[in-house]
Parts: sequence; structure tokens; C-alpha cells
Amino acid sequence: MTAARSTTTDWLVDGIPGRVDPRDRGLAYGDGLFETMAADRGRIRWLDHHLERLADGCRRLGIPLPDVSTLRREIGAVCPATARAVVKLIVTRGVSARGYEPPDAPRATRMVGTARWPSHPPSYYTHGIELRTLKLRLGENPALAGIKHLNRLEQVLARIELNDRSAQEGLLLDTSGFVVGGTASNVFAVSGGRLLTPAIRRCGVSGVMRRVVLESCGQLGLDAEQTDLAPEALGAADEIFVTNSLFGIWPVRELDGQSRGAGEVAYRLQQLLGYERHG
Repeated sequence: MTAARSTTTDWLVDGIPGRVDPRDRGLAYGDGLFETMAADRGRIRWLDHHLERLADGCRRLGIPLPDVSTLRREIGAVCPATARAVVKLIVTRGVSARGYEPPDAPRATRMVGTARWPSHPPSYYTHGIELRTLKLRLGENPALAGIKHLNRLEQVLARIELNDRSAQEGLLLDTSGFVVGGTASNVFAVSGGRLLTPAIRRCGVSGVMRRVVLESCGQLGLDAEQTDLAPEALGAADEIFVTNSLFGIWPVRELDGQSRGAGEVAYRLQQLLGYERHG
């Protein structure tokens, strides 16, 4: 006797509860993009930034951008009205015949769903986290740098490696030896009164919180620079913190066993952007 399959209503596929066609290129080849967004009482934080990054990714990959008003409506439809939640939006090139060659006129598939809000200890915001440099190196491909494409096997392997380390986040370098970011975050360093973050030219994701922080520097009187950041420069920085659109901003209190102490710039950014040391 074959067990009946359960039908999920947590995800909308092209606007209705449903399942993904097995022929979808997002499933077969990772041919698509995604956004992971923080919802709080029916409102997405930094929604415009997420949709702008999605539009840039669609343009660069040649995927038709779904109607933005439709995306906004479907995102709103899955947001809980009275609680926090994680909302994920996926856009793929759609269904095609077997083979890498995409159709001449692709019809994008859009998927929107929710997940429970992650629980993080308040100490991550007040006292900071431990950051460990991982052995895995990210491959360099400028054609994909910056966008949040569906090919995330490197991050999966990095997260597996992090499971063997006593740390909350892993630090990733590229094959040239420069800092890229965390397994699921962007990295910032404060050095000599300047805010430094890796330039996303060869690989990595241009995170939404990364953008928000860079746009907020002027309010704190900080000069910001996007640059090739060597691990040694990161280790010598006055302060390190990591960012992500879900958790916001976490100071780094320890890097590879070296005590750092949580820094004031991270705290000031938390307060400025509404995280107030507790997310």
C-alpha cells in the first residue's frame, strides 16, 4: 500500500498552493534566484532592497522578471499578520525540455513560502559571536558575483564543515585567499575609523543588510570602503561584525580563538537600524 502524499499550503507556486514541476530548471540546474526576507507582523523589512536585488539577478541571468506588484501581493499573502516569520521568494527560469539550453521564451516560475523565525540568544547581539575560518574556498566567477542564485552547494559544504567547529559562524575565503564573508553573512571590519567590507567582484553575495549598513555609514560619520580584504587585515582590525537580513548585526567577539571584544560601531548600527542589541 502506498502512503498518501501530504499537500502543503505553506507555499504558493505561481500564485496558488501547489508543488514544483520536476522539470523546472531551478530544481534541475539551480537556474534561478532567491530572496530570504524577515517578516514582522505582516511587513517585510527592506522589501524594496530585496526586490531590487532580484531584478538585478534576473537581468544578469536573462530570466524574465515576474510582475513586481504580483510578487508584492503574494509575499503579503503569506506573511503572518501577528508574528515574526521568514519569507522565502524563489524565481526560476521555469520548465523546459531536458538539457542545459534554455527555452527561447522562458516562463519564469515564482514560489513564495514561510518558515518559523529562528531563535538566537540575546548574547549574540550584546556580547558577540565566535567566527572561525573554514578550509573550504569559494570558487571565483564574476558572472555570478553579487547575485543570490540558487547554486548553494558551496555554502552547504561550508555549513557541514562549521558543524565540526565550536563557532556560530564560519569565515570563507576565495581561491585567491581574500575574505568573502560568512557562510550566511557578510563581514565588516572597522580599522582606523574606516568601515571595510570585501568587494563582491569575484564571488559572494551582496547582502541586503550589507547594503543597508553601507548606506547608513554617513549617519555615523564613518567612511566606508569595499575592497579586497586579506585575512591578516581582518585579524588586525579594531572591530569585526557580520550582517544578515534575518538576524541583522552580530559583533564578533572571537576570531579563530583570538578574543576581540564586541565593538561600539556594531552597537551603534544596531541602535540606528532598530535591532537594539536583541534583534
